[in-house]
Amino acid sequence: MVSLPDNSAAPAIEVRDLVKSYGGVTAVSRVSFAVARGEIVGFLGPNGAGKSTTMRILTGCMPATSGYAAVCGLSVAARADEVKRLLGYMPENNPLPEDMRVSEYLHYRGRLKEISRKKLGPRLDEVLELCDLKRVRHRIIGTLSKGFRQRVGIAECVLAEPPVIIMDEPTIGLDPHQILIVRDLIASLRGRMAMIISSHILPEIEMTCDRVIIINQGRLVAQGTPAQLRREVLGEARYELELAGPDTGLAALLAGVEPTLKIAAVAAPDADGFRRLTLTTANAAELGEPLLRVLASGSRRVRALTRLRPALEEVFLAATRQGWEAANAVPGNARPRPGNEPV
Repeated sequence: MVSLPDNSAAPAIEVRDLVKSYGGVTAVSRVSFAVARGEIVGFLGPNGAGKSTTMRILTGCMPATSGYAAVCGLSVAARADEVKRLLGYMPENNPLPEDMRVSEYLHYRGRLKEISRKKLGPRLDEVLELCDLKRVRHRIIGTLSKGFRQRVGIAECVLAEPPVIIMDEPTIGLDPHQILIVRDLIASLRGRMAMIISSHILPEIEMTCDRVIIINQGRLVAQGTPAQLRREVLGEARYELELAGPDTGLAALLAGVEPTLKIAAVAAPDADGFRRLTLTTANAAELGEPLLRVLASGSRRVRALTRLRPALEEVFLAATRQGWEAANAVPGNARPRPGNEPV
């Protein structure tokens, strides 16, 4: 329903050296990234990291101090009105008129988004079905629960089928059933719309997003797929081994499989004599088969071998910790600590 500009080869979102300062405080500091057409990207960072500020700049709600931001090849600063036609934006605290009915509000927003009357009726039915809102379409928004209000905001966001969607905490306040609905909704839009999603529910980000961008103290500290970030940020692979048998020569045996393979932790043996060992290695390749082959020989017994997959929370904490350390190592850095910085 939204006509794209001719430069269809441009990324859906492009940000270069973006800076936003409030007085003497820099909320966003030289952030650069791009989002491809149809890509879903998770935008992560601790409170006050600059996520919402970056999103507001991208939507034209706030000017940048310096740098370049573009949507579908159009400069946000120079062509804000055209950019807003290409965007669906759902802020964290989504303002909804409490005295309007759901269908009435979505019809009103559809007309503001320049959807023709002929197309608006069928599109409303489609969006109400997509967001599981049909049963409350005639309810007054002020009487709805937090979860239903969030879904009304998402419905409004995707109503005009814009090429770019920006959502700030779309699953906040939702119960597990509603989160599943939102996850399925986002998955259904993959390839059709580019999306930036900010959320503190990191497992949801990992399940729904193609790529993750992490910022801290206004600086970009990591970006890539979850698998890439595990390798780059954590820098090691981990295995959990349940083993019975002698310790003698075990370290040398592991080193023979992979020189960087080391025993990081050993638990006390259980009633059957099996100990749980945590192994670490700098080698990202799969070592399960050679490990089993070597360990099963001789007098040792292997009950289980599992390659541990660190949760995205671990990657997030490690990346933001590295961001703090890098920022604090810069002489004269006056950026405030968490709790004292703007969003």
